[in-house]
Amino acid sequence: MNHLWRKVSALLLGTIFSCFLVIGIANNTIAQQTPLTLETSLLTLEQVGDNIYALISDTDYPPDNENIAICNAGIVIGDDGVLVIDPFHNEALGNLLLSEVAKLTDLPVKYVLNTHYHFDHTGGNKAIKAQEILIIGRGTIREDMLVKNRESDPAPAVPSLIINDDSNIWLGDRVIELEEVAGHSGGTDVIAYIPDAKVLFVGDILFNQKFPYIADGDILAWEETLDYLSDKYADATIIPGHGEVGDRYDLDSLKGYLYELELMARKWQELGLSEEEAIASAGEIPKAYQNYRFQGLYPSNLKTAYQQITLKSAPNP
Repeated sequence: MNHLWRKVSALLLGTIFSCFLVIGIANNTIAQQTPLTLETSLLTLEQVGDNIYALISDTDYPPDNENIAICNAGIVIGDDGVLVIDPFHNEALGNLLLSEVAKLTDLPVKYVLNTHYHFDHTGGNKAIKAQEILIIGRGTIREDMLVKNRESDPAPAVPSLIINDDSNIWLGDRVIELEEVAGHSGGTDVIAYIPDAKVLFVGDILFNQKFPYIADGDILAWEETLDYLSDKYADATIIPGHGEVGDRYDLDSLKGYLYELELMARKWQELGLSEEEAIASAGEIPKAYQNYRFQGLYPSNLKTAYQQITLKSAPNP
């Protein structure tokens, strides 16, 4: 979701950005004066496995102030240490996450994993860096945070350990399997699976009952990844980057949404529609998705589908 404030439809999401700035300025003082808690940050701590926790955000986009968490986070406690996943979008929320870990265990946080480079999952790295905790990321995450996150996070704390293949983290006898996946963030997506508990953290590969941010991804590759994960982790508890804790059926639901976008975009190509005509023809949000959050992203989703599929689809013979 990194480019939500810059790489989207100028008319609609520009308006959202403007509203966010106004709201942020108006509420910034209040946010700073209010003690930061899970409740004020609209976070719920949920136990999703043995010594495994998810902090689930209950906000729409944009949030009412800067200290409301946008994404979900994770805590995995092993025999000799802790793995934290996605420390939110600013230092204050990152510190809140670390304080919640301290309430759960006396063991040290050994590692922090960024599931991809987008600022709402990595801005809290500043709190992690201040504690000299090792931050892990994949692929081009350092470069992407420094360049593509510049507007939202001008001085990012980038990961110091980069993986370029599937890897394992050991916390005593507990293993966390890290696996590279494709589709959402241009080569920085990584998921984390805890096999002894059958718990899977997928980052923004899954938006559960929320419109996904796809302008930075690859719709067709994302569909393939969702199919793959649904088959491989059929009995796993799945923690999305945004939305409630789910399972394989939520992966299938997002795949269905992306596939509908694909079919729509191929139809636009057959009809020879311009981008403006295509988006106008799509009309309102389909009934099946009218209760989804992040609705401001729907026009951007249509635009991305047109650019990625309609313009690149070969005419039918």
